[in-house]
Amino acid sequence: MLEIEIDGKQLQVADGSTVMDAANQIGAYIPHFCYHKKLSIAANCRMCLVQVEKAPKPLPACATPVTNGMKVWTKSEAAVKAQKGVMEFLLINHPLDCPICDQGGECQLQDLAVGYGESKSRYQEEKRVVFNKNLGPLVATDMTRCIHCTRCVRFTQEIAGLMELGQAFRGEHSEIMPFVEKTVDSELSGNIIDLCPVGALTSKPFRFAARTWELARRKSVSPHDSLGSNLIVQVKHDVVKRVLPLENEAINECWLSDRDRFSYEGLNSAQRLTKPMIRQGDSWQECDWQSALEFAATRLKAVVAAAGPDNFGALVAPNATVEELYLAQKLVRGLGSDNIDFRLRQSDFSADGVAQGAPWLGMPVAGVAELNRLLVVGSFFRKDHPLLAQRVRQAAKRGLKVASIHPTADDWLLPVAARMQPKPSEMLAALAAVLKAVADGQGKSVDASLAGVLPADVPADAKAIADLLLSGEKLAIWLGNFAAQHPQAASLRRVAQEIAALTGASFGVIGEAANSVGGYLAGAVPAKGGKNASVMLGESLKSYVLVNVEPSLDCAAGDAARAAVAGADFVVSLSAFDSPELRAISHVMLPVSPFTETSGTFVNAEGRAQSLVAVAKPQGDTRPAWKVLRVMGNLLSLDGFDYTDSEAVRAEVLDVTSAPVSGLNNALDGLSVPTQAAPAGLERVAEVPIYATDSIVRRAPALQRTRDGAAPVAGLSAATMASLGLNAGDAVVAKTGQGSARLVVTTDDTLADGCVRIASAHESTAALGGLSAVVSLERV
Repeated sequence: MLEIEIDGKQLQVADGSTVMDAANQIGAYIPHFCYHKKLSIAANCRMCLVQVEKAPKPLPACATPVTNGMKVWTKSEAAVKAQKGVMEFLLINHPLDCPICDQGGECQLQDLAVGYGESKSRYQEEKRVVFNKNLGPLVATDMTRCIHCTRCVRFTQEIAGLMELGQAFRGEHSEIMPFVEKTVDSELSGNIIDLCPVGALTSKPFRFAARTWELARRKSVSPHDSLGSNLIVQVKHDVVKRVLPLENEAINECWLSDRDRFSYEGLNSAQRLTKPMIRQGDSWQECDWQSALEFAATRLKAVVAAAGPDNFGALVAPNATVEELYLAQKLVRGLGSDNIDFRLRQSDFSADGVAQGAPWLGMPVAGVAELNRLLVVGSFFRKDHPLLAQRVRQAAKRGLKVASIHPTADDWLLPVAARMQPKPSEMLAALAAVLKAVADGQGKSVDASLAGVLPADVPADAKAIADLLLSGEKLAIWLGNFAAQHPQAASLRRVAQEIAALTGASFGVIGEAANSVGGYLAGAVPAKGGKNASVMLGESLKSYVLVNVEPSLDCAAGDAARAAVAGADFVVSLSAFDSPELRAISHVMLPVSPFTETSGTFVNAEGRAQSLVAVAKPQGDTRPAWKVLRVMGNLLSLDGFDYTDSEAVRAEVLDVTSAPVSGLNNALDGLSVPTQAAPAGLERVAEVPIYATDSIVRRAPALQRTRDGAAPVAGLSAATMASLGLNAGDAVVAKTGQGSARLVVTTDDTLADGCVRIASAHESTAALGGLSAVVSLERV
């Protein structure tokens, strides 16, 4: 520890700290623009100049290391004179267009100009003008306002992982710009809006929508992935106008993914369902809540009585709140059925009955910084979990070595030390090869139940991953979305569990959605004898309750799921949105609140329960889904539906005082791991695109205009393309056993040979059915 005196106050700081760090420790504010605690030090704005004893001139506080006995003055005459001089230079070319600037009211330059600027400028020459740059559909530019702090440049390189912006030219001709003909396509790009201290980079969807002082600020939690990023939702006249990150070092730090930041546009979609509706013949009629609920309860009771409880089931979106999931399963079981599921994109349910608890990450999110070895199995990591990937990226800079087993070699914008790239049907064999290499390397035996899947020989890439794991001290093995949706998902989990046991690694499942953990804790899965989502959508039950589910886009089976539900005698849809699909398959549509208009709880991947409250009034006659389910329980004369608030529902499910919550366990006890014959033909690799994960994101126009929002294509490696006699740009019809889709062929050299990459959760590919299938391609 070093001793330093700042403005007469004595303190001790760690060796290696800067004067800025020391000042922050005692709450002494030093004006700055380019400094940010999460970015490297640039020291190019010079606003943080301070007076240091024995120094011949003022020094930048952000870049000056502390020395023992140092004396610093931040408010002395010399320091303030230097800071005012810098401010005068910064304002020479600034347009001073605060009245029309979106940053007005929350601008660092505005704030500091009040304290350090003069009332008029001594500069009489013409100001320079910089032409705006096209950074894409999310970030608007007014580059004449730029003060060249380079925060945006450093963010794209250091945090997002790819240098998409740079500074060109010198002196007053300097400009921040993207590379030629390029836009900023990072899934974290919106953070440069927060980082920009002036109005040079602002939000395109929010542009000119409101002034900052007109907005009410309310805390919330993101419903889009299993991280549970903390949000500040800004509301004007009960309409969500903007979403910003709420800093939480344990979860999302001070960042936010673009999916979390811009998806709010979907909340204000013209497709919002705001009135209860009943189908009468081929037409739909709006009605009041009492009529709709009584009709739904009466018909549901009659159909269940006629067809039997076994022909009734409920499907709930995995981003529903714990309270909604709990009441949905309670309603189903109150009617004598056990057919309830939220795992809509899963195809292998053989872990049911042998799982010891709810699958979770197996470690705290913040613990990523302590890892030195990580194996990620079956994950489109960077797009599925943008902020978790960002944490891994930072840990990789400090020595974490990452390995991957996945059919694609997508660029995660971090070094991947070892990689296996099997076809989907070879995933289990690849992981089993790593298990054998680990066991051989340690001279240990493998559990007898896994002997049948171990290979005779270990390929070099499997041994490389095993050697990587065996050389580490703090290890983790994670299964991603692709692994969870794989036809052998339970077997992959069991083999990963065995590798973790042999190496001492923590072992976990990253989780697809906001309540991938909470759904298990709420009991929204079938107990023994109940039908899972796959069976419910394969047999076509007589009646369904859907909670925020669009079957063709949210379920693994695509159009086949839609057809199954459409064949039912009676379907009740609780949905925040109207759509042609829901009108075609439903008999009653009940408008329920999205996450901004209801209270509830999400349990994230690390098992942290985070509750939220409504931040805006419900649109139209919308009601919270937990209230709708409670009233339906009352109308059906079921016991245990006398709740007065969502907290009472939550109290029956979770003890939110414990973190992680109880009931988490990734172990599978007694699972049989069968071998399966590899299919003959082209194997489909299907991801759920980052901006197609749920009904809110799919209705956010700005996100759909990004590169990641583009329509699906048929991606093939160059070798596979040549073997099929196809060329990039060819129009083809992709066919599976379920249906066909017309697509354009593109070259994807990150993909394993013998595979075709076709995204799911999109209308154009819904007819292809399951996420895993053999596909044939025919040139049109």
